[in-house]
Amino acid sequence: PQKTSFHRSQTLGYKNGFAVSRLPTVGIGGERLYVNQLSQAEVEELSNKRPTLIYGQAKQAPPSGFIPAHVAFDKKILKFDAYFQEDVPLSAQECYRIRQVGIYYFLEDDSMSVIEPVVQNSGLPQGKLIRRHQVPKNDRGDHYHWKDLNRGMNITIYGRTYRIVDCDPFTQVFLESQGIELNPPEEMAFDPYTELRRIPMHKYITPSDFDQLKQFLTYDKQVLRFYAMWDDTNSMFGENRPYIIHYYLADDTVEVREVYKQNDGRDPFPILIKRQRLPKTFVDKKKTFPSCVLEISDQEVLEWYTAKDFAVGKSTTLLGRTFFIYDCDEFTRNFYRDKFGITDFQPVEMKKKPLEEVPQVIPPYNGFGVLEDSLQNCISLFPKPPQKDVIKMLENDHKVLRYQLALESPNPEDRKRRFILSYFLSNDMISIYEPPVRNSGIIGGKYLGKTRVAKPGSTTENAMYYEPSDLTIGSTIEVFGHRFIITDADEYVLNYMENNAESFPAATLQSLRDHFRPRQVVKETANSDIPALGTSKQELDELIVQVQEELKLHKYLNNKNIQEAFLQCDKDGSGILDKAKFLALCDSLSVPINTFLVNKLIDLCSCGEDKIN
Repeated sequence: PQKTSFHRSQTLGYKNGFAVSRLPTVGIGGERLYVNQLSQAEVEELSNKRPTLIYGQAKQAPPSGFIPAHVAFDKKILKFDAYFQEDVPLSAQECYRIRQVGIYYFLEDDSMSVIEPVVQNSGLPQGKLIRRHQVPKNDRGDHYHWKDLNRGMNITIYGRTYRIVDCDPFTQVFLESQGIELNPPEEMAFDPYTELRRIPMHKYITPSDFDQLKQFLTYDKQVLRFYAMWDDTNSMFGENRPYIIHYYLADDTVEVREVYKQNDGRDPFPILIKRQRLPKTFVDKKKTFPSCVLEISDQEVLEWYTAKDFAVGKSTTLLGRTFFIYDCDEFTRNFYRDKFGITDFQPVEMKKKPLEEVPQVIPPYNGFGVLEDSLQNCISLFPKPPQKDVIKMLENDHKVLRYQLALESPNPEDRKRRFILSYFLSNDMISIYEPPVRNSGIIGGKYLGKTRVAKPGSTTENAMYYEPSDLTIGSTIEVFGHRFIITDADEYVLNYMENNAESFPAATLQSLRDHFRPRQVVKETANSDIPALGTSKQELDELIVQVQEELKLHKYLNNKNIQEAFLQCDKDGSGILDKAKFLALCDSLSVPINTFLVNKLIDLCSCGEDKIN
């Protein structure tokens, strides 16, 4: 129970390259062995040992050396010649096929392989039919052994029966040395269809009266070239297509080649009719005779095409297509002049029918995207973005003309809404923004994103967009069905148009000047040192009128409440209030003191720095 070591000594090893076993020297766990340490051979030798007095102990012959099977039979192969028969059900020329194979048996590990010699252009999957392995013999798990193989016998491997007819000399010597009686060899069976193909067919050709060899030697490499045109305009998508007709004088054959042009949209097939003899007149045949035959012989044709049938200015029908010959090359002219005496080779001028111009109908603008960008989809399959005026974009970058708009609407609530129109000079786009007004019930913000606005009545072919010259004070513009009236503009608009007066109409510039003249009077008066009393009554009246027009836009102001509030603050009745108190009172009454005209009027009515009249 106290034993902890159970190691077992090694008894297997290699000696001179061979696996050998030896007796253990110690027991399990290193214990001492009390059994006989001699091997069985040594014990047998001692038992047979007999004492002798004269000649000494008799010496036994040393045992033969041990050689494993994989060393003794290394690279020793038994080869048998065999064949098998394969059915061919879908052929009218052969019912079966004989295929010759070689069966190889490897003595090293009792494996087999079947290899068929590869025949070029056989059309069959040949080579290694069965890979090298131990081939099963039956369903009980037995495998084929070399004792099962012999000449003149059938062997079934995976459902296919092979007939062994012969073997090589090494196989014969090996089997006879093992005591196997070999059957006599048989002749190898051959494929009947393959043997039939090897026998040349007997052809009996009656010699012709015409010497074809002389014709070949005389006209070899001499070809007549004609330029023809095939009119196919009667069919759908047909056209006049050019062709080149070659007539080979060596064997009276005709070839029709196609002529291709760059970007003609056709596949580059070079030949329309391959080089062959073309029939001109057929023999009268019965209705039961097939109209399409694979090969046409002299029995079906009464007359073939010859060089006499081709002439410039005439039409020729080749295999159902009518070709009009309009010209030929110089060699053809010389041949016809010397052979047939023809001198008229005036080429026919082929006039191309003008293509019918199909007008391009541009669909109406659907309102999505920019008009020029949407138009590219009707012009090209792969639309490109319209070109931009880069110089104009660089010169007018960050230049924006701003206008104040009033919405023209029958709804009284919409008439009070005010909008800011921004005209971007870099790309002639317009955006409209509505300043939010508290307690108005209308959410302000962006009213129209940057886009080009077309004028009413403009079409897709003649698109007209709003320009700065169209934006005058008091004018009406229509933006996608909504009408706006321009009521005011930024001073930058007037300054920009005065600096670029040659680019704008005089009426547009004059309307802006008339609109900004009262503001300029107020601005000059505020910047001068002359007191308000020195201002002319007419200019002051004009300023008061402008301020009244500005305050009329704010319908929520009540003049009576404003007057009462001022009288309550002016307790001493002097008509002068502190500026801080005056501004706080205006803020509480929602008077727009930040407006330019109102602010300048307050400055004119100031008495000192902190008093307002």
